[in-house]
Amino acid sequence: MRIGSFVGGEERMGSTWDPVVDPFTGERVAEVARGSAELLEEAMGIASEGFRRTRKAPAHERIAILEMAVQLLEERSEELAQWMVREGGKPITLARGEVRRARVTFSLGIDVARRESGGVIPMDTTAASEGRFGFYHRVPRGPVAAITPFNFPLNLVAHKWSPALAVGAPMILKPSEQCPVTGLVLIRWMLEAGIAPEWIAAMHMDASVAEAMVRDPRMRVLSFTGSGRVGWHLRSIAGEKQVCLELGGNAPLLIDEGANLDGIMDRIQVGAWAHGGQVCIKTQRILVHQSLYPEFLERFISDTQHIGVGDPRREDTLVGPLIDRKSRDRVLTWIDEAVGAGAQCVTGGKASGNVVSPTVLTQVEPSMRVVCDEVFGPVTTVESFSTFEEGIQRANNGPYGLQAGVITPQLSRAMQAFEELQFGGVIINDIPTFRVDQMPYGGSGSSGIGREGVQYAAEDFTEPRMVVIRRSM
Repeated sequence: MRIGSFVGGEERMGSTWDPVVDPFTGERVAEVARGSAELLEEAMGIASEGFRRTRKAPAHERIAILEMAVQLLEERSEELAQWMVREGGKPITLARGEVRRARVTFSLGIDVARRESGGVIPMDTTAASEGRFGFYHRVPRGPVAAITPFNFPLNLVAHKWSPALAVGAPMILKPSEQCPVTGLVLIRWMLEAGIAPEWIAAMHMDASVAEAMVRDPRMRVLSFTGSGRVGWHLRSIAGEKQVCLELGGNAPLLIDEGANLDGIMDRIQVGAWAHGGQVCIKTQRILVHQSLYPEFLERFISDTQHIGVGDPRREDTLVGPLIDRKSRDRVLTWIDEAVGAGAQCVTGGKASGNVVSPTVLTQVEPSMRVVCDEVFGPVTTVESFSTFEEGIQRANNGPYGLQAGVITPQLSRAMQAFEELQFGGVIINDIPTFRVDQMPYGGSGSSGIGREGVQYAAEDFTEPRMVVIRRSM
């Protein structure tokens, strides 16, 4: 299959084609046209000019486009899921779940488009301001430059496109270089269904080309999901535009004394290993009260050794391949570094092709990269702590602050965790990997700035405009 760039409502095939490779089999599954700087310039011109119309598009028009996306995702869900398996190695059950989530994400955009995003401001708070009526309305800032990663190639496109459509902003999408087809296929279908060309452009392009839309003042918003190194660089060159960055984490799970292990072990397997750990809020660090540590570690190792690993086309697979050989080699290097520095690998640590076996490390140190950085692979560390305060302190030890999980039977400690854990989300009695798409999702520190979740992204994509009416002259 070949798929081009989408600019001005047309599919542009170009002259240079890049292969898309199945990370499990190594087979070429598609070719995608590489967009040029000239084509991007054309797309930005169309978006800038088109914004004159989209910002005034009535709610019913925006809602109709969002409903069209929901319908297409319903009708062609299996096709999209299979593309995620083929180009990204996502296990098929997880891929189908992502399609369901993307439908919800576009549906949330419908809710945003239906609501008034403003309010009345009292003007009579001083004698000098009496006799006036004031209100504000949120208006779109302008065209959105969207850059998405490989691990959620459909739902993270939806998390940027849904709020853009809801508020009336055109979008230019750069999908992941490793996993571009899923998002591009959806856009092809939407254009074939008749949406106006100014609403969307999408191009597979080199990072050096994509930087032009980050720098260009016509693009008023940058919404980026990916690595911290790239994200902070893009922010530094973005100029005056609004910047939203979701940059990942190394999520801790704190298991307090008295916790019921029977109720959480299956969930922890999902949090630690789903999609080979290629999830920003994957359960990377497990901190267990010393009274439960021996039992927990024994059960966690046993459960890990029995999960489905390998072919992402199998219904029982939880751990498929890493996205490419470079990622596999990096993860194995980090494991070897930790073991060389004194950590114990109690299971896993090996690879077959791009599939790394789920790896549990104990006796780790805070300075090890498997502890202080984002592994983005099937590696989880397990440590013990003696007091809840110590557990919170160790959970907070590091630069990332995306989400944390806490398992505790005590309400007072749940509230203490909420108050003291320095994370954008604190998930009580569940894994930190939990997310539903209406949540304000994002973090602090190295985890980025701004929030995803359609309602909250829509706030970043808009700005308040105030009007004050004097009743008499």
